[in-house]
Amino acid sequence: MRRRTQARECALKILYQIDLTGYPKEEVLANFWDNNQSPDDIRQFAEKIISGTLRNIGVLDEIISKHTQNWQIDRMAVIDRNIMRFATYELLFLSDEIPPKVVINEAVNLAKKYSQDEAGRFVNGVLDKINHTEARRRDEAG
Repeated sequence: MRRRTQARECALKILYQIDLTGYPKEEVLANFWDNNQSPDDIRQFAEKIISGTLRNIGVLDEIISKHTQNWQIDRMAVIDRNIMRFATYELLFLSDEIPPKVVINEAVNLAKKYSQDEAGRFVNGVLDKINHTEARRRDEAG
């Protein structure tokens, strides 16, 4: 498994724990890394995604909600919600570093691995809409 794939999987597990328990990020990170030894590059990328996602969670949730029909963010499966949150963060804030196609593919694979049968299609559809809409806005602004 590639390093960034491993980092995204760690990020998902950590964001999931934070979302479910409400524990502070620092506490969850310390506990997770104590129990899951990982190389520095994996830890650094995972923490970059986690910090950016949590720092921008209001904007991310608003964008995700805008692109889902008949789904409120707080009613989504916790796994799906957190995959879409950090993937949307990557699409919006790391697009110069990571191609959107890679971000979406990684998110879909995580949804297929950790969520329900149809989650991959759901995550793919939402992230594709977000990418096309937000990429168009970025291009028009730039």
